[in-house]
Amino acid sequence: MKSTRRNFLKAATVTSVGFMVAEGNAQEAGHSPDSPNEKLGVACIGVGGKGGGDADNAAKFGNIVAICDVDKQTLENKGKGEAYLKAKQYVDFREMLEKHEKEIDIVTISTPDHMHAAATLMAMRMGKSCYTQKPLTRTIYEARKLAEVAKETGVCTQMGNQGTALDSSRMAIAQLKAGVIGKTLEVFVWSNRPVWAQGPNRRMTLNRFAKDAREKMTTDKAEKAIWDKFADIQRNLGRLDWKHWIGTAKYREFWPGIYHSFQWRGWWDFGSGALGDMACHQVTVPFAACGLKDPTWVRAKSTGHDFDSYPASSIIEFEFPANEERGKIPFWWYDRSGNRPPQDVFAPYGVEKPANSGVLIVGEKGAFYSSDDYCGKYELRAKGGEIIPPIPEVKVDYAEKKGNNDTDNMYELFRAVKAKDPKICHSNFIDRAGPLTETILLGNLAVWAAAEGGAEGAMGEWGEKIEWDAKNLVVTNLSSLKTPGVAGLIKPIYSEGYRLD
Repeated sequence: MKSTRRNFLKAATVTSVGFMVAEGNAQEAGHSPDSPNEKLGVACIGVGGKGGGDADNAAKFGNIVAICDVDKQTLENKGKGEAYLKAKQYVDFREMLEKHEKEIDIVTISTPDHMHAAATLMAMRMGKSCYTQKPLTRTIYEARKLAEVAKETGVCTQMGNQGTALDSSRMAIAQLKAGVIGKTLEVFVWSNRPVWAQGPNRRMTLNRFAKDAREKMTTDKAEKAIWDKFADIQRNLGRLDWKHWIGTAKYREFWPGIYHSFQWRGWWDFGSGALGDMACHQVTVPFAACGLKDPTWVRAKSTGHDFDSYPASSIIEFEFPANEERGKIPFWWYDRSGNRPPQDVFAPYGVEKPANSGVLIVGEKGAFYSSDDYCGKYELRAKGGEIIPPIPEVKVDYAEKKGNNDTDNMYELFRAVKAKDPKICHSNFIDRAGPLTETILLGNLAVWAAAEGGAEGAMGEWGEKIEWDAKNLVVTNLSSLKTPGVAGLIKPIYSEGYRLD
């Protein structure tokens, strides 16, 4: 693959390759609109599922130049939409970005987690502003790297945690920071995820399938089942470019229905489990309001996993050091429907039937309780359950209204690019999305170290504690851990053809 412009920032004559970098903002000299009414050029990486919605939102404000998806059927179907009729189609985002570099201002990235960083880094290094889906990255180092490159290039960035654009979410942060419930004492977050398959011994290959079939069936039936499955695999691979789907990850054999198109979330190599799916939504308010940054240690217990697929359920405890606003506090995470904090946590504040997913922030004067994944609705309660009135006239920087919160979150990026001001984006990589993702993904290191579950799928005992140096992204007690492979969850090794550093 050509590397015509990947290192443009190091070139002595930057303007000769079509970019000017000045005063902290990267602007494509040849294309960025001079008129505020001229549409920005957009390329979309991943246009199925959530990616389809991201592309549609971007199309409301920009001109779709090109679209990319490893699923050829998804790609072709998207290309039939009115906004995409003139868009060029690709299965390899690298080829797309290089061929349309001069036409693109913004890139949307909505792939499985393991491809977020590679695609986003390439786009940013070309001077393109990025809208990248949550959880931003699969690993901690990738989140740090995205924030660093965003700062170096000055591009505008936004993570796709759409709840950030809700008025209620922004008001909640403002109220909590203003002290409506006093100093934070403890934080609880629980989720009904996963809603996809997780648990040990799930990987399937044709050899394993054949072995099982021959053990359980007559010879004729077994051979027919094996041939039918082989034919099914070939049909799937006729529409799916498996090599590009694997991308940065270590190669494994394709199997229908367990990776593409949604089940990838439950695999360590591709997704980030329940934490990756929902914590970037649910933890946004407590992260921003309570300073949930740079935890000192984390530990977990789980129902058990095999270092290939995430466990069916887990409980995670983080400890955060004291800061100027509060003392040292614990933060608790629970995943799987029905797995939530004990009732005695809720009872003092009159919460008799906690929602299946939610947030509880306990402060000196009362508690913040949300029964919504995005903190779209919440209550402020004193002990005994009495409602605490909000602090009047708290200043809040609301998102500009262009539709629903998904649309508003996307528009905030377009507004930032037009204004050449990355700070307009509340979920930008430097100030919010990068550090939030680092905090959340640390929990998966603890889950990795809690592979031993209880009997018959029950929750096991606490796994090994992960002592964390957040500044340097180092597990300080790594040498004493008995669990192998922890460091590999901090910084991945990309397969050939993709660039991290």
